Amino acid sequence: MLLRSRAVALQLAVSVIALAAVAWWAARQPLPDLPSARTALPGLASALALYTLATLLRGERWRSLLAHGGVRCGRGDAYALTTVGYMANNTLPARAGDVLKALLSAGRTGAPRRDIVGMLVAERMLDVVALGLVFTGLVATMGLPLGVPGWILALVGAGLVGAVAAAWALSRDSARGRRATELAARLLAPTRRLWSATGAALLSVSIALWIVEGAVYAVLGAITGVPLSLLDGLYVMALANLIALVPAAPGYIGTFDAAVVLAVSLLGAAARSAALAYVVVVRFVLFVPITLVGLLALVTRYGGLSAARAALSARPVVAPRPMAPPSRPAARSAG
Repeated sequence: MLLRSRAVALQLAVSVIALAAVAWWAARQPLPDLPSARTALPGLASALALYTLATLLRGERWRSLLAHGGVRCGRGDAYALTTVGYMANNTLPARAGDVLKALLSAGRTGAPRRDIVGMLVAERMLDVVALGLVFTGLVATMGLPLGVPGWILALVGAGLVGAVAAAWALSRDSARGRRATELAARLLAPTRRLWSATGAALLSVSIALWIVEGAVYAVLGAITGVPLSLLDGLYVMALANLIALVPAAPGYIGTFDAAVVLAVSLLGAAARSAALAYVVVVRFVLFVPITLVGLLALVTRYGGLSAARAALSARPVVAPRPMAPPSRPAARSAG
């Protein structure tokens, strides 16, 4: 419990620092000139339609992932649970919406929680690979900036490799470590199953949905005076969402905004005041409607806020302890 509290505190601290940086930057810019309703409505409608399509693709991908693991889930539930997950991510810290989606999916389908959490891990891996491919392709072929120094990426990669190696070495020396290894193997089993034709198809769906979401960023740029091509929109989207994959404050407050501002500034696509208006409009389109839809789905289909609190407060997923063999009764002494 103490470790979890410290992790949440660290995530909130990162978001607060990023939010403070954005606020400091915004305080030194001219007030943003937000578009009029008559000018913005056609573009907002197009952006919302594109984001709806991306959300439906996410729901279909979740349904296919569950089916690939032998779990049957109705299309309506898959779509509704996707919006519930985003709603909770936008209102709770540490990407709690992902956990809530997994737990509600387990309750709805009757599948073991560990298996559903493993499928959630596979879904996040698809996102990481798809975003990485999009971002790397743009940087390599279009000459767009990386956004962070290369040595930082190398340092992060080396740290991850070292952490995995240390965890593997420690897991060999204790029963608790071996149980943790068994749990990790079970959670990663759905990810290993992605090395298949179905996995390739799911990766294609993941790339497609992120391209659709990149189009949302490009459309919203035209509304706020930030001229972005589709490739520019993909660049802003990929950089912002790669950062948003890291657990943070509710709605990725601070971290998401800083990433969008950074991407727009690296592109040199607009004046600073226009960039600030762009952040406001992007945040509204990507966060407000899906939060309202997810809340409606939670209340009407899954028992409301009390059910969500009960699911999130349940005991964490742990590896079962091996049962000790039954003790044999002591032999009676003769005489």
